[in-house]
Amino acid sequence: MVGAADAVLFAALGDQTRLGLLAALGTGGAATATRLADPLPVTRQAVSRHLRVLEDAGLVVTSKAGRDVLYEVDVDVLRERADWLASVSRAWDRRLEDLRQRAERRDR
Repeated sequence: MVGAADAVLFAALGDQTRLGLLAALGTGGAATATRLADPLPVTRQAVSRHLRVLEDAGLVVTSKAGRDVLYEVDVDVLRERADWLASVSRAWDRRLEDLRQRAERRDR
């Protein structure tokens, strides 16, 4: 079942900058907003706001390392949503296959 939290999660993924940040965290591991902002054409403050949206959606978690805040992908949440998407995809595949078979029967 899709709930309000899912809507927040998918809305968070609907932004190119946030997708890029999530990808960077996924491939590079935990990082600070400053490190994530370095290669981007946006300010560290903008990156921090995007990271907050990702955190509110449950996609990233934070931890403290001295004075720094480290952001890291919450792999469990991504895995759960990927499993959900796979089940939706399988359901659509079954429906499309049923439709194809019905269309073939009509053509005979």
